[in-house]
Order: sequence, then structure tokens, then C-alpha cells
Amino acid sequence: MGTMSEKDQREPRQEDADNAADKNSQSQENQNNDEPERKRPGKKPLIILAIIVVVMLIVGFYFWFSTRNEETTDDAFTEGDAVTIAPKASGYVVKLLVKDNQRVKKGDLLVEIDPSDTSAQRDQAKAQLGLAQAQLHQAQAQLALSRVQYPAQRDQALADQAKAQANMMNAQADYRRQRGVDPRATSQRNIDTANAQLRSAQAQLQSAKAQVEVASQVALQIRQQETNVEARQQQVEQAKAQLNTAELNLSYTQVRAPYDGFVTKRNVQVGTLVQAGSSLFSLVSADIWITANFKESQLERMNPGDKVAITVDAWPDMKLEGHVDSIQMGSGSRFSTFPSENATGNYVKIVQRVPVKIVIDHGLDPNHPLPLGLSVEPKVTVE
Repeated sequence: MGTMSEKDQREPRQEDADNAADKNSQSQENQNNDEPERKRPGKKPLIILAIIVVVMLIVGFYFWFSTRNEETTDDAFTEGDAVTIAPKASGYVVKLLVKDNQRVKKGDLLVEIDPSDTSAQRDQAKAQLGLAQAQLHQAQAQLALSRVQYPAQRDQALADQAKAQANMMNAQADYRRQRGVDPRATSQRNIDTANAQLRSAQAQLQSAKAQVEVASQVALQIRQQETNVEARQQQVEQAKAQLNTAELNLSYTQVRAPYDGFVTKRNVQVGTLVQAGSSLFSLVSADIWITANFKESQLERMNPGDKVAITVDAWPDMKLEGHVDSIQMGSGSRFSTFPSENATGNYVKIVQRVPVKIVIDHGLDPNHPLPLGLSVEPKVTVE
């Protein structure tokens, strides 16, 4: 027999491969028959998944419904009145009656400055007032006396005038007699004497008339005394004003609290030489409110009177209630030291923040108010 062709050689190989594949498939079927049949997934996981989805939708809807009328921000801080206490008098501090962070009441004495100089000025002003009052009393007595004295002087002048006129008439009669008699019955000396007496009487009469003119100005003389009294009264008023100024300067040596609050940033000790206007410490009022800087897009439905729930970062358990008091008429950047110049250069729109004042109504202990500058989170319920 001759050699086998390539075709004859490939056919037995193909049959062997087919037989091997049939054996593998039979063995795999036998293994599949031996394994237990797998269970199909049930409906329980799908029900649980559906429940979870429904719960999440309900929670999301409730959260949206409960917060859709709320506006909140974390850019909010506690605020209050804080003034710098400074004396109006200079001198050494002799008494310091407060400590750091001490609570004080309105009118409490805080610091006393050495009052020696101002006390001396006060005593001098008192002496000047006493002197002015004595001069006033003297002028008033002189006025009362003038109202009696000047009419009497006028009457006295009129009487002197009448007497001078009578003396002149008598001198005229003597002069005429001396001139009318026989020259041998008199002498030239008698004639000259009569003439001199006549002239003297005439002069006395003129003087008396002048005295009457002066003494007749009774109203004018009394008015002069009244103006003297008025001048003394003004001197008394001036002395009183000087005394009030001295007492006021003396009161400036006692520094008192202008309102209820807490002493902070104390930088004075006993014996310190202080100048008028120098800072001694700050006084923080117990009246605290919240300044919240909301975005301008949050102000659409916000109005004064809206209720506010407040949480404090320092005391998370503290829950405060308040209301919107007012909204500032301008953004914070508008009232900054260097406001932006939007009309120059390139412009990039930035969401502005507007300060909103929130007054605390409940939850705050008046004896332990919040310090200034604490971070809070207000939640405003808008209409």
C-alpha cells in the first residue's frame, strides 16, 4: 500500500477532537446534574429598597418643607454698647474701686482722682461768692437809704434857697437904706459893707439855686443806686457760676459708671498719673444683641419682627429666641473705611452682605450676658 495522503491523516485527527469534545460536554453535564439547582432572588430586597427610597423622599420633603421659610447664616456675632471710660480731670489716682470684668451699676464710683487742687479752687470760689453777696447787700442798703436821703436833700436845698433869697432881700434893703440916707448920717464904710453883704447874699442865692437843681434829680440819683445794685447782683451770679464750675471740676475727680455693665480692658492702677481724656478702661453694657450679615439674596422676605432662633458656638446647649429689629440701610462694604469703586476698572459682581440687628427676647441670663464678638448662628423664620 502506498503512503496516506494529508487528507486521510487530518480526518482521524478531527474525529479524535470531536470525540474528546463530546466527552467533555458529557462530563460537564454530569457535573451540572450533580450540583443543586440555584434559587432565584425573591421580592423582599426589592420591597426593602422601595421602603428606603420612600423614607428618603419623605425625609427630604419634610426637610425642604420645614426649612423653605428659614434663612440662616454663620456670619453673625454678639454686639453691645461698649464705651471707653476717661476722666475729665488730671491727677493721681487715689482710689480704684473696681476689678477686671466686675459688674457695676449706674452711678457707682469707679475711680477717684486726687481732689486737692480742685478743692482749693472750690473754696476760693466760695469766698468770692461771699464777698459778692456782701457787696450786694451793701448796695441794696444804700439804695434803700437813697430813697429817703435824696428827697430830704432836695427839701434841704429848697429851704437853703429860700433862706438865701431872704438874706438877699435883707441885704438889698440895707443897701438901699445906706444909699438913701444923708451922707453925713452914714459913712462910706457902711455903704461898702452893705454893698458887700448884698453881693454875698446874691452869690449865696445862686449857690442855693444850683443845689436845688442837683437835689431835684431824685429819680436819677435813685436810678444810679439801682444800677449799682444790679451790678452787684451780676457779680453774685458770676461768683455762683465760678463756684458751680469749681464744684463741677471737683466732681470730675470721681469717675462714675454711666450705665450698668462690666469693666473690661482695665489699664489703671492706684497712683497712676492720668490726664484728662486718657483711657482708663472700657465698660460693656449688659444689653446684648446680634448683628447678622445676611446675603442680599436672603433679604427678599425678611422683615422686622420675624422670629429668630439663635445658637451660640461657645455654648451649644444654649437656645436663644429673638426677633429681627431692623435691617441696615446699606451693605457692609458701603460703610467700610475704603468702599469699593465699581465705576473704575474691571467689574466682578460679588454678593453683598447686609447687617441685620436681632434683639434677644428669651433665653439670656441678665446677670451673665454673652461676651461681645461671639460667633452665633441665627435662623430667621420669614413669611
